[in-house]
Amino acid sequence: MNKRQRAKGSRPVPWGFAARRVHPLLATSLACGFLLVSPPIFAADLAWPGALSTYGTPGLIDMPTAISQEDAEVAATLSFGAGQTKATFTFQVMPRLSGSFRYSKIDDYFGAGDDLFDRSFDFRYTLLEESDRLPAIVLGFQDVLGTGVFSSEYFVATKSLTPRLQVTGGIGWGRMASRGEFDNPFGIVSGAFDTRNANDVGRGGKLTFKNWFRGDAALFAGVAWRASDRLTLEAEYSSDAYDNEQSRGLVDPSSPLNFGLTYRLTDAIDLSLTHRLGSETGLVLSTNFNPKRPPGGATPDKAPPAVLARPDGPSGPGDQLEAQLRVQLSDQGIALEHLNVVGDRATVQIRNTRWRSEPQAIGRTVRVLSRVLPAEIEAFRIVAIENGMALSTIDMRRRDVEELEHAPDGAWLSFVRADISDAADLGEVAIVSPRFDWSLTPYIDTELFDPDGPLRADVGVRAQGRLAFGNGVFVSGSIRKKALGSLNNSVRASTSVLPKVRSENALYNREGDPALEYLALERFGRPGRDLYSRFSFGYLEKMYGGLSAELLWKPVDSRLGIGGELNYVKQRDFDQQFGFQDYETTTGHVSAYYDLGNGFHTQLDVGRYLAGDWGATLSVDREFENGIRIGGFATLTDVSFDDFGEGSFDKGITIEIPITWITGEPARNSFRTTIRPVLRDGGARLNVPNRLYETVRPWHSKELGDEWGRVFR
Repeated sequence: MNKRQRAKGSRPVPWGFAARRVHPLLATSLACGFLLVSPPIFAADLAWPGALSTYGTPGLIDMPTAISQEDAEVAATLSFGAGQTKATFTFQVMPRLSGSFRYSKIDDYFGAGDDLFDRSFDFRYTLLEESDRLPAIVLGFQDVLGTGVFSSEYFVATKSLTPRLQVTGGIGWGRMASRGEFDNPFGIVSGAFDTRNANDVGRGGKLTFKNWFRGDAALFAGVAWRASDRLTLEAEYSSDAYDNEQSRGLVDPSSPLNFGLTYRLTDAIDLSLTHRLGSETGLVLSTNFNPKRPPGGATPDKAPPAVLARPDGPSGPGDQLEAQLRVQLSDQGIALEHLNVVGDRATVQIRNTRWRSEPQAIGRTVRVLSRVLPAEIEAFRIVAIENGMALSTIDMRRRDVEELEHAPDGAWLSFVRADISDAADLGEVAIVSPRFDWSLTPYIDTELFDPDGPLRADVGVRAQGRLAFGNGVFVSGSIRKKALGSLNNSVRASTSVLPKVRSENALYNREGDPALEYLALERFGRPGRDLYSRFSFGYLEKMYGGLSAELLWKPVDSRLGIGGELNYVKQRDFDQQFGFQDYETTTGHVSAYYDLGNGFHTQLDVGRYLAGDWGATLSVDREFENGIRIGGFATLTDVSFDDFGEGSFDKGITIEIPITWITGEPARNSFRTTIRPVLRDGGARLNVPNRLYETVRPWHSKELGDEWGRVFR
């Protein structure tokens, strides 16, 4: 008889309460109460490394703890054992909120040689932080956007009894209530909480609200002891009986006790040895980094030129002055587009070619201006140029630069005294003659979560070029050639019932070598104050070519931006050369962008997608001072979950890491990747280069203010 079908009278008693039946509320109180009245001796006096469980989230072995990682901490975990392999990415989104994405494999789940590949998301929120008297308490949701194989909800409390001893107790539902279960305490509120529906593996990807905190509950507990600064020993009583795996004959649990040993190999790598279910051994390897901290080996920027006292004597000829200024700015990674001197003000139009932080480019510019320009120049006006557009003007007084260069609060005072405004009056910037820029760099392209090969990658060489004609007109292109890799090994055919706008990606990987990634004519403009425009024509991305037009409204001093984009495209041939297939479509979106503050940015796109479906995409990113961005997105359209297919709807995690954060050398380029559970046809959007918002935003006052601390570096 299935556990969920037992009569209440025959239901097993929670472990540890075998002598007599205890009411569920009393059992819960007895299990967790000692945490609430523990002596006010320690409150995490010793910084614990925040060990991760087999699920890649803060925990003991299988069971969670209420320990949170540092704000912004990023962790990647690989877990092996009990016939399961789990790879987990965890991000501490805010001090109290964390999220995880997990990709799991359960051997022989559907029969001999037929494995289950599962994708799932977790969320945890800290309800109470640990204090002298009170424990930390966390509310957690496990596998809320997956097949439900690992689905659980829980409350867990953790308290430090000594600097090296922590105890944990909690109550769980779902998978965490498959051993020692008892009546749901929430049944007092409503009888609806007494029943939990069976997991519907199906296509996964759906929020199962109706199952949250439903069905039986169970208690779990554990202890962690730091034997040394590097070695931690863990023991837990687990409320997970591995019911699904037992019923398939995959495991044979003989004990509810699990044990673990975690050794910190380095400050960023942990290795754990586990013994679970009385019979299963396993390994957990985890690594972590924090975007707030630079990686080891990063080197400081080259010192900027000093601000000099004003030179004496008359100024030289204008053309000679501009040539001298151009050379010195170029040495600092700044391209001078134009110099204009009127009265006591010098206006320079510049492009930042080296620095990730725009204020750093501003600071280097004003330093050079102070060294080159004649003494009678009292005011500096810097005009930021990107893609041939004049974005904003930054006005600074020369005496402020001279006075504040070495002042303790000089950066802040210089920002207060500076004036930042729109540069719409300059429109598009003309250049004297066409300019050609090119690069030859390595690339890496990955494909994740194909059940036939969960990780594939190609490496090779990419050649990029851009010809600037002036007045915001460019011709840009990119060609790449694979050196080695496995992306062409994918043989999964698309079974989509929608137009195959993305699901035939494997064919593009297989046949596109060498590949013309894009080749387009671009025209950028300033049609009015606070307005920016883009027009692109050509091979716009890997799979599509055609026309793309965009208009953005974004005031210099506003957190809000509104944009619109309209595209007419045809699908390219699989070989990514010059030919097209028959499929063509019109797609477009209206977009709202908002800076939430504290590094958080949100974007809402509403419109028509490549497969002809209508819907919306919500994206939320967190950007750090060093340029690292981590975020997530979800798209819902009028395509039903069944028609969408595996995953039910499009969602994923985006990660962007500036190259300078890794190498320590100044650079503007970055590595960007999307961790997407599955690539399907619903909610698919065109990938057009040089969209306007990310071009414009770095030069506006809010963004400049956030990074102005680097202005004199």
